[in-house]
Amino acid sequence: MAWKTRLIAGVAVAALAWPAMAAADEATDARIKALEEQLALLQGQIADLKQSTAKNVAAVRSDATTVSLANGRPTIATSDGRFTASFRGVFQLDAAHYDQRAPGPLGSDFRRGSFGDAAENDRARDLSDGANFRRARIGIEGKAFGDFEYNFLYDFGGSGNEEAGKISAAWVQYGGLPFANAKIRIGAFSPPSGLEEAVSTNGSLFAERASPAELVRGLAAGDGRTAVAFLANGDNWTATAAITGNIIGVQTFDEQTAFVGRLSFVPFRRDGSLIHLGVNTSIVINPAASGPDVAGTAVTAIRLRDRPEIRVDGTRLVDTGNIDADGLTAIGAEFGAQWKNFYVQSEYFDIDVDRKGALGDPDFSGWYAQAGWTLTGEARRYGNATFDAPRPTKPFDLKTGGWGAWELGLRYSKLDLNYLAGAPGTAAVAGAIRGGEQETFTLGLNWYVNNVLRFQAAYQDVSVDRLSPGGTAFVAGSTPPAGAQVGQDLTIYSLRTQYAF
Repeated sequence: MAWKTRLIAGVAVAALAWPAMAAADEATDARIKALEEQLALLQGQIADLKQSTAKNVAAVRSDATTVSLANGRPTIATSDGRFTASFRGVFQLDAAHYDQRAPGPLGSDFRRGSFGDAAENDRARDLSDGANFRRARIGIEGKAFGDFEYNFLYDFGGSGNEEAGKISAAWVQYGGLPFANAKIRIGAFSPPSGLEEAVSTNGSLFAERASPAELVRGLAAGDGRTAVAFLANGDNWTATAAITGNIIGVQTFDEQTAFVGRLSFVPFRRDGSLIHLGVNTSIVINPAASGPDVAGTAVTAIRLRDRPEIRVDGTRLVDTGNIDADGLTAIGAEFGAQWKNFYVQSEYFDIDVDRKGALGDPDFSGWYAQAGWTLTGEARRYGNATFDAPRPTKPFDLKTGGWGAWELGLRYSKLDLNYLAGAPGTAAVAGAIRGGEQETFTLGLNWYVNNVLRFQAAYQDVSVDRLSPGGTAFVAGSTPPAGAQVGQDLTIYSLRTQYAF
């Protein structure tokens, strides 16, 4: 019976312990539930932390900047490209030899330069061989807030001799207009006044623009010209319109007011070939006043003159002198064509001066034609309605056998600044302007060592036909007799070394 007693006792103990065991299980379940709730809360906090961290990382990455050195040009930019700053620099060192007849005394050697300039009268008889930095520029350009662009460029070079420094460009541009890639630009810059003017001097076929294009450029455009402009373009066309004032640093009583406009169109384009057509105009609406405009008596002079197509010596060999005028209108026609590594371009300009008084309105003209052939096969790059320099496929490198790109250039230009000039040996008629006629034939060879360094060698044959007006037109005591030949024939050999990024 002992085992029955033990069985009854065990059942009794289990019965007494059951409530305690049930209570323990309930406590354990409660603890597990609490732990599960805490775990879910921690998981939520971790997810929030991950999301917040990802946003912070994205924000940091969006504000990050990158630094690049494409074609030697340092550029700093945000990762989204809304802010950029590119540093620019260029130096162009020109050397030239002027081959002309030996100089003689002023009384018998009648070659002359600008009217009223004794120094140019001397120098025209013995143009200076030597070298000068045509351009020595440093600047920065880029974007701000995506839609705004800017450009600041300072130049220490010069024509004939270097200068202390001047603003070449300083402008801001808004490009957020919703049509035709339209932009509005304001500041100091050269609005495009023609096909030759539109190409950067870093990529031009020759060291200087053709004389007619350079003269028209100086009427209402040119480096450092204060202006506000509207620019637009499509796949095969461009349009610009600008109101311009004086060049920075030129102080007059009333600033010149002018309009510069240009339209271009590409009617034909295939792989490796295209045709460019264009028209342009420069209108001087109000010439700059030379003094106080007392009762409308201030002289508002317009003057047209230019140098041979190299600037080592700054002497001008054709010059109209000051023309008291109410305004001027220049109209140009453009043609360009490209077939693979060969291209041609030409422009014609007609210049009408609205002269005061009853002496008649003088009319001048100029034109040029040029062609380039890249011997190594690279093509000139067409963009912004102009032809820019080719990029060498194999930059110069003795290790790899690359020799860069080589290009031949040929140009003829003619600038006629005569109006009723008359015959040699005769006095000028009333209202005549004997500004002279300059013809230039140029043969050039360009070596593009790489994308930043190039050399330009050129031979020029220059012929200036110009008659003396007599009187004191040049300088009192040194003005040749009326109708005497004051022009000359000469040849020029030049070499440019250029580094640009």
